[in-house]
Amino acid sequence: MLANAKKTIGSLTEIAIALLALAVVASLLVGSSNMSFLGDVVGNITSLVQQLGGAGLAGLISLGVVLALFQK
Repeated sequence: MLANAKKTIGSLTEIAIALLALAVVASLLVGSSNMSFLGDVVGNITSLVQQLGGAGLAGLISLGVVLALFQK
């Protein structure tokens, strides 16, 4: 049962990442003002990177933790 839940969560994560990539490409192609149903995806990613960069070592560690979670 636990393995099945882990597999389901992994599949949902893969779908979310694919949708995020689609939203970034679509936002870059048509502009964020024409993507009202997706929001400002590129702006949100830029803001996240700025926050992590401003946090210094703590931001780098948290980025490493997030990347390690995606590797599993």
